[in-house]
Amino acid sequence: MSAPASTVTPRRFTPKRLYLVLAIAEACTWTLLIAALITRATVGIEPAVLTVIGGLHGFVFLSYGATAILVAINQRWHPLVALLAVVTAIVPYATIPFDIVQSRRGALNGDWRLTATDDPRDKHWFDRFVRWLLNRPILFVLILVLAIVLIFTALVLAGPPGGR
Repeated sequence: MSAPASTVTPRRFTPKRLYLVLAIAEACTWTLLIAALITRATVGIEPAVLTVIGGLHGFVFLSYGATAILVAINQRWHPLVALLAVVTAIVPYATIPFDIVQSRRGALNGDWRLTATDDPRDKHWFDRFVRWLLNRPILFVLILVLAIVLIFTALVLAGPPGGR
């Protein structure tokens, strides 16, 4: 006798889920960074620890920004809303309330736009390119990670804000 087929559907990273994961990750790295800064100011902390935590926060910050832009494009948010989504990463913990508001508005509902529709915007070269990338998730993730690593590396080489 064979085991019954599973009725559980695999968990997928919908735009809503992906955005929520990165919004929470951004808030968590803010917590780590703020705690490290307070610890350094009060009892001292090894500079290497702060550098690692700052680097982690920076990487998640860039990942959140890339995700916000991707989700904004996919969900067809107004450009000012997309800009606000990216700006929320600058303000500690602002990504989570922004996610809540967007969820309540229904702006995160739906799946990835993998096929063209009757919408005239689907004929635009940029929409076709994003759809092409979304249909190649491994390639897309590799390109995004490479871009984030390159930007992160350039920022690390440039040094911390305000100099040393």
